[in-house]
Amino acid sequence: MRYQKVLKLLSPCCLLLVLTSCNKQFDADDYTAWFGGEVTNPANRYVLFCKDGDVLDSIPLKPDNTFLFKFDSLAPGLYSFRHDPEYQYVYFDKNDSLMVRINAQDFDESIVFCGRGEEKNNFLMELYLKNDHDRQHLFDVFAWDEPKFRKYVDSAYASKKKFYEQHKQKIGWSEDFDTYALAGLDFPHYSQYEIYPIVQKKRLAHNMEGKLPGNYYHYRREIDFNNPKLTAYSPFVNYLTYMLNNVAMVHEKAQPDPLDINVTKLTIADTLFRNQKIKNTVLNNIAFMYLLEDQNMTNNKRFLDKYYQLSTDKSQHNEILRIGKAIQVLNPGGKLPPVSLVDASGQVVDINTIIKRPTVLFFWTKNRESHLLAAHKKALELKKKFPGYDFIAVNVDNDQGKWTQSLLNYKFDGITELRATDFHDLKDKWVITKIHRTMIVNGDGTIDNAFVSLFDAYFEQKLK
Repeated sequence: MRYQKVLKLLSPCCLLLVLTSCNKQFDADDYTAWFGGEVTNPANRYVLFCKDGDVLDSIPLKPDNTFLFKFDSLAPGLYSFRHDPEYQYVYFDKNDSLMVRINAQDFDESIVFCGRGEEKNNFLMELYLKNDHDRQHLFDVFAWDEPKFRKYVDSAYASKKKFYEQHKQKIGWSEDFDTYALAGLDFPHYSQYEIYPIVQKKRLAHNMEGKLPGNYYHYRREIDFNNPKLTAYSPFVNYLTYMLNNVAMVHEKAQPDPLDINVTKLTIADTLFRNQKIKNTVLNNIAFMYLLEDQNMTNNKRFLDKYYQLSTDKSQHNEILRIGKAIQVLNPGGKLPPVSLVDASGQVVDINTIIKRPTVLFFWTKNRESHLLAAHKKALELKKKFPGYDFIAVNVDNDQGKWTQSLLNYKFDGITELRATDFHDLKDKWVITKIHRTMIVNGDGTIDNAFVSLFDAYFEQKLK
């Protein structure tokens, strides 16, 4: 239904591209391609066209919010397009001409492709949305016992595999495209297997080592960890992050040391990956996540010395240092850097002015409804146990109207609700990179711990 509605709006442009393609006689050396579309409710005046994270072209929006760009020579393969802060993938075969409609306020749900090459790209979007839907409903599933958990996620995977096989047969796509289609199917599923023991240990204090079936990680034997095509493909990169976290967790002591664990991750990555580009990507992710976890300056230097020894990606070294400096601002005893926050009436709020008592800040987005509900439920439970604390929920969505409507729908009494109006500013100053992040602030407004999670099995101990 959503496809039919959007295609009506795109049809004139699509017809133009189809006619252009039909009237053109393609030859063996011709790699001309077109990419265009329309962005409703744009957040800025451009669309970035990228390959493996590198910007190839910045395409400006016209006054009517449409864009169209001709590539005189575009090699077949997987690309991405960004309308900051969001991005998605687009695959081009030779001479494809694609239009896409985007609503910047509902980015992923709104995307529909039209034109030569539309079928395979709409398949990728549908698969992404299926994975996203599953991910939003997994919070409670990760707390189940292993047989029940496995039955649930395997059933969901079987349904998506059938969807994949039907479209592969119908569309008859190339082997190169199948690399990404299959990765988009398999790696989110593998990630769920890797996350399960991590959640069991971190959230529920259940150590699953030695308790999982002998074939639990059977899929690892089938993975090509050095496939250069997948270097920057998010399903693959995300899986590697979860897998390394899981493997390193086996080496944890009773009182795990963040430095030891993350140096272990660096060592595993150095051993596992022969492809230097993939290795650098993984090392960068490990460094970034470590800096969020450990704010010990001496540890940071020792960790970064090891990171610089193994990483050959000089372009990322300065970025890692920048992030490290931003994290240092959030050390215990300091004040939260000011960010742009508003309340439900649209009034600007100064976070350092409204905090009068010990306070827990947590974050949410309407796009992760299971987390939205679970986080507020947890906060309300904690408020009863720790009446001396205030709880502030910060929404990171960019639509004030949808946010206030959500508040009316849910009515979380007793929790102060605020919205960040500039996510980039919030991300840079408070280093918010994942929605599960929680911050504890003292009654005098100084930081107690800026890098915790409501769902940590030991979170309550941090409030005592």
